[in-house]
Amino acid sequence: MMRPDLLELRDAVVRRAGKVILRVEDLTLVEGESVALLGPNGSGKSTFVNLITRDVLPLFREESPVRFRGSANATLADVKAQVGFVSSSMQKQISVHLPAVEVVEGGLFGSLGRPMHLSVSDEDHQRALAVMEELGILQLAERDVMTLSSGQARRVLIARALVHDPGILVFDEPCTGLDPEGMFYVRRTMSHLANSGRTVVLVTHYPEDIVPEIGRVLLLKEGRLIGDGSKEEMLTSERMSSLFDVPIEMHVANGTYGITYR
Repeated sequence: MMRPDLLELRDAVVRRAGKVILRVEDLTLVEGESVALLGPNGSGKSTFVNLITRDVLPLFREESPVRFRGSANATLADVKAQVGFVSSSMQKQISVHLPAVEVVEGGLFGSLGRPMHLSVSDEDHQRALAVMEELGILQLAERDVMTLSSGQARRVLIARALVHDPGILVFDEPCTGLDPEGMFYVRRTMSHLANSGRTVVLVTHYPEDIVPEIGRVLLLKEGRLIGDGSKEEMLTSERMSSLFDVPIEMHVANGTYGITYR
């Protein structure tokens, strides 16, 4: 059975200060597909994410260069309702003492915590607890988020992204700043979500972040997609060396890829 298209990009161009910083000529993602976007710093990965979330718009064309679930006119609210977003930079924005479950509840309002002028229903509170239980972090619900390890706090942010039950999860450099334990649990959570039928979009410059459940890899360099295919096709020593401009040797064990330097 064919799965419907989730995102279509056709000659999508983003320009800033008169310079083209991203051009995607032809790309389609389908519902339930998990994909990794891999590229060096400055390659345009964040701009690509902002195209998905509608925080950045491409140059106007008569035929819309971006379609979200078949619609050329999807609003920011439409997209936000369907997309959960997790970024390592979000963690730095948490600067107040509050229970972790309140951070999760904030995902219902697009905030990092309960808005002071709004109340949370018992149903919403139970939903937040259920998501934390699904991710194996229910024991953190009443912990002060400021006292959590980086890995624990990152998983709380993943629960926050899930609490409104989006079909798409975007992970932007999710393992940056984590120790091996934190990386293990964040990557295991990505595997769980990909197996649950949700669409996972991973944005990273570390091949090690690409969990076995992600089968498709996009390579981005200098604002252009230079590769699109299976992990086996894309994560070769030759392609990785060209992508990052250093001599890289790829190796794989149990479906997970890693690098060494020649």
